[in-house]
Amino acid sequence: MTFVACNRMEWLLQRCHKEAFCHSVIRTILLMLCLLLVLSVSMYPGLRSIGIQLHSMLTGSYVPGHHSLLLINSPNEQAARDIGRAIMERRLAASINILSRTSTMYYWKGEIQDASEILMLVKTKTSRIPEVVDYLRSVHPYANPEVLSFPVEDGSLAYMKWMDEAIPDD
Repeated sequence: MTFVACNRMEWLLQRCHKEAFCHSVIRTILLMLCLLLVLSVSMYPGLRSIGIQLHSMLTGSYVPGHHSLLLINSPNEQAARDIGRAIMERRLAASINILSRTSTMYYWKGEIQDASEILMLVKTKTSRIPEVVDYLRSVHPYANPEVLSFPVEDGSLAYMKWMDEAIPDD
């Protein structure tokens, strides 16, 4: 009887060691998966940019939507120049066109307004739009500045490459 109890104890100990080992392996695997997930999420913008550049180099084609064109209105030319220069100094855009006076009609506080504004065309990476909008909200003289973005579907590959070089990765 003691022999049976002894064998049973040994069997239980072996089983506990195996279960502890299995739990340890499972915990390690889960920890590694969590770490991989965190790294993937934190590195996604950089990895996406590298992937897009590799795709362009290997296929000689453009990935639609990697760049965008922003339309931004300003009340006068000086405000447009100041905002444009600050966006450029922050390396948030590759190029900005400031177009002379445009005639604008819009609703404001329930009434149709007629105004003369300056239109800015901001060429940037799509991934940089939130930074441009955040900066713009902090400095623009309008309470609700117009910022409209349009993804670039196609264009000159040489120009797109130049834009990538002009705007640093996120």
